[in-house]
Amino acid sequence: MSDVLGTPVQGVTLYSFTRAFHGREHDLEGLIRRVASEGYGPGLEIIGFSAFRGFPGVTDEYAEWFRGVVSEAGLVQTSLAINTDVGLRRDRLMTDAELVEYMRRQIESAAKLGFPLARVQISLTPDSMEALLPIAERYGVTLAIEVHAHHHGQHELVLALRDRYEKLGSPLLGFVADWGATVSDFAPSSIEAYRRRGASEDLISAAVSLWRDYYRQGPPNTDAEHGERFGSFIGLAARHGRPELGVDLAINGTGLFGPAKVDSWLEIMPWIRHVHGKFFGIDDNGEEPSVPVRDLITLLVNAGYQGAVSTEYEGWHWNYWDDAFPIVAGEQALQRSAAELAGSRMITSAAEARQQLAAHHGSVRPAVS
Repeated sequence: MSDVLGTPVQGVTLYSFTRAFHGREHDLEGLIRRVASEGYGPGLEIIGFSAFRGFPGVTDEYAEWFRGVVSEAGLVQTSLAINTDVGLRRDRLMTDAELVEYMRRQIESAAKLGFPLARVQISLTPDSMEALLPIAERYGVTLAIEVHAHHHGQHELVLALRDRYEKLGSPLLGFVADWGATVSDFAPSSIEAYRRRGASEDLISAAVSLWRDYYRQGPPNTDAEHGERFGSFIGLAARHGRPELGVDLAINGTGLFGPAKVDSWLEIMPWIRHVHGKFFGIDDNGEEPSVPVRDLITLLVNAGYQGAVSTEYEGWHWNYWDDAFPIVAGEQALQRSAAELAGSRMITSAAEARQQLAAHHGSVRPAVS
């Protein structure tokens, strides 16, 4: 643990408000301004392909407009989520050279739009990350692989990436820690959604019991072990007469509700450059019943973490009866309370966030050529 307490930057990913965006309650600018006016920032994270038409094609004029909107709203760009779509072609996977060029265009766009960090996906190998490092250096953008359930901080693939990072020694490589890897129980709102879909109480009870068994056993350390657990949820649904719910249960049970323990993040903590504050709901007491938010914030504070935490509400996938905005506000209040109890705070000022994130990401970024 660090001698200096961390002061994480409060922020949000617009992914949390996907239903409002898809439902045309807000366009991109309107959503950004609402995030600012209701105090969900100052950190702003966006998914490139979701938010920007024609991405990764971004003109200089559009980038200037976007940076102006963010600045005027009093927010600070934290992370642009970009994709590693090696299977875009119908006939074959991308070659290494094609993948590097595909990623280069997205990294260039991240820099144009003013993002200091690009979230990339774990399908990138250590060799791919090493090949992308010169591009990260060219554009001054940190590349951080998202560690998302079913992976976790002690998974063999994650440790292989960490070992390569240590060998390369560049501050422009790292990880995004997604709290969905360290869930402590099956999300109650998800249980309610299955109930609304007609799942029997026996099936619900069996699914929750199976997940809790896996939690006691600990997370999978290989993709083969994950596959076995995925199949167990499918089989469970079939045995209870609802095979059509099997894949959905398996995705949630293994891909959103990861059973790793909070301290598993310590294995890669020096390389965590950004955090996804994944959560699924807030109860009447202002707590998250399925994600140990207080313990996770305490871990970051004690480790001296100075980056951003993007609140990432993922309960919207199934929770269509509640408004996401107050739910996000509740989770951020929980984060701030946890930071205070840990003897620190969350940064909520744009000016302070901008200064701290510049230091966190190393140095002044070069201009895009």
